[in-house]
Amino acid sequence: MPEDHEALQGAAELVLAAFREDGRVRIAPKGQIYPCHTAHAAVALCKNGYASHPRVQAALDYLLSDRFDDRGWRCRKFIFGHGPETDASNPGVTLLALDAFRLAGIHEGLPDLDRAVETLLDHWTVKTPVGPCHFGIGTLFMQVEYPFLRYNLFYYTYVLSFYAKARKDERFTESLAALNKKLDNQNRMIVERPNRKLGNLDICRKGKPSEAATDRYLEIIRNMEF
Repeated sequence: MPEDHEALQGAAELVLAAFREDGRVRIAPKGQIYPCHTAHAAVALCKNGYASHPRVQAALDYLLSDRFDDRGWRCRKFIFGHGPETDASNPGVTLLALDAFRLAGIHEGLPDLDRAVETLLDHWTVKTPVGPCHFGIGTLFMQVEYPFLRYNLFYYTYVLSFYAKARKDERFTESLAALNKKLDNQNRMIVERPNRKLGNLDICRKGKPSEAATDRYLEIIRNMEF
């Protein structure tokens, strides 16, 4: 679908209307405002040609200015209660934010973003659930999901492949090696855990190779050449 299609333009205008002047996104009139909402909106708009829109730029500026102590992003929503593990950024939100910055072309040479990359690389080592939303690296994380909607091995490796700091790190190399094992004998990516509402689409049938997912995998391989 072309970027100027009326359906996409209408959807984009709906999302843009949810932005506040400070760059944050409120998805409901009286709902809480979380950085994941802002990051999701920025990713969606950047993918559809709105990266230079003033409201998207304001959202990116806000995200850069609002980080947790470890320089990742953190939604203050303690559905699992408080504990030592919650005194960290949310890996899933951090991955989304890094995706937004790379889609906007702001993904290299910023020390603050490198710090955020480091929090995700560190999570590969720690693996246990961290952050208020308890993102972990376990059985479900290691199953290939497509399209990119949640924190999982494929999305993790894909986004980090755009960051030089990650590409030269052995923890990233380990994640890519794990992803390589998900290919079939024709080097096609097999979708293991599709979103249940999208599972009937050809791009993400469970247990089947996906041309679209394979294209994303090949982007990772091309990124490794830099």
